[in-house]
Amino acid sequence: MLAAMHLDTPLISAAPALFTEHDQVWLKMDCWQNAGSFKQRGVGRLVQEAVHNGAKAIVCASGGNAGFAAVYAAQACGVPVTIVLPGNSSLSARQAIAARGAQTIVHGDTWDQAHAFATQLAPQQGAAYVHPFDHPALWAGHATIIDEVVSTGTPFDCVIASVGGGGLLAGIVQGLHNHGLQHIPVIAVETLGADSLHQSLLAGERITLPAITSIAATLGARQVAQHAFELAREHRVISLTVTDAQAVQACLRFADAHRVLVEPACGAALAALSVHAQRLKEFRAPLIEVCGGIGVTFGQLKQWEQQFEQASSRSPIKSPT
Repeated sequence: MLAAMHLDTPLISAAPALFTEHDQVWLKMDCWQNAGSFKQRGVGRLVQEAVHNGAKAIVCASGGNAGFAAVYAAQACGVPVTIVLPGNSSLSARQAIAARGAQTIVHGDTWDQAHAFATQLAPQQGAAYVHPFDHPALWAGHATIIDEVVSTGTPFDCVIASVGGGGLLAGIVQGLHNHGLQHIPVIAVETLGADSLHQSLLAGERITLPAITSIAATLGARQVAQHAFELAREHRVISLTVTDAQAVQACLRFADAHRVLVEPACGAALAALSVHAQRLKEFRAPLIEVCGGIGVTFGQLKQWEQQFEQASSRSPIKSPT
């Protein structure tokens, strides 16, 4: 058994200023992982296994967070790493990855295009390709979130998490089943414009979004993983969406209440309880996976807030579902 590369992150009680409709809200603070997000769990495990199995280098396509986690893990394992970033990745994420000493390549407009390029690049470099959300080892790494919460004895009656490609969702469901908690639902939250799971569940089949239009670039997989889609139909998953503006507001409220900065991708989960208060009022002790993210600054959040306020004064914002 390889030694875990991730931290056992704190489980804290949410500030009352954030949520007023629930008896208790728990926050699993994966924003405090060394690599800045929950990706350190699954990506770290996948990199470790690849190196253990003989990989001499690592390639990963990422909107930012998986790439940073891959760099952290690859350097800990002593192998070089190349991160392929799409054009819609944030400048701050690119700079953070480059500052760690990784080779960085910007290719394509979206993660899907970066992924296609990276899968061709990896064998050319004699490297192992590390997928950011679609691999059993990665799901097992993310399942440790539930292991840690259960070990504290803390009661919770649902898990709220943001969804991009579906790796986090798959890991959370696996973790719940590992502990006999199949009855606990997962609230899967996406931003409009990056809602491939939500649209797939509505259609009854996996669909591919024509484009990613959300600012939450790290949720920007145009198609959710097959495994995550299947789990969302087997386990009780409540699929919800929020607007970019609502995600940004949740990030700002969270920064004020807990003095912690997270991406709009994480803000999607943080926004769910207020945006969908009536839909989620049955739950008395929600657990929110605070997934974190390296690709944002406070100034960027305030700039988005201003842009959305100006836009809303001109036209109504599309209602989430």
